[in-house]
Amino acid sequence: MPNLKEVRNRIVSVNSTKQITAAMKMVSAAKLRRAQDAIVRMRPYAEKLQSILSNVSASLDGNEGVYSQQREVKKVLLVAIVSNRGLAGAFNTQVYRSIRRLTAKYEGEGKSVHVLPLGKKALDAYRRTKYFN
Repeated sequence: MPNLKEVRNRIVSVNSTKQITAAMKMVSAAKLRRAQDAIVRMRPYAEKLQSILSNVSASLDGNEGVYSQQREVKKVLLVAIVSNRGLAGAFNTQVYRSIRRLTAKYEGEGKSVHVLPLGKKALDAYRRTKYFN
């Protein structure tokens, strides 16, 4: 049975952890708000770009250009974007799991698969695999 001093130390430890997580929550809320504001400010540009691209693509004939032709897919590039810092281990794991699932799918279809890792953690994870070169 813990003595009184150990219980007090535990209470102090839990309270300090609570303060730290509250501070982290406030910081992440501020970052989220800034990111949302940036997205809202970009919306008019995105809408104008969408209308320009729609006009350009409507004026093109389907047979024009090399990139508008339908062709068989032989090579697949998967881009793995992960976080380098923060409490993002679960997010990174989900990205790795999705990449594994997609590589198995495309290799089953006989396609050549390459992974482009963006982020230090992804680079470390894929550096020793056959998908990275």
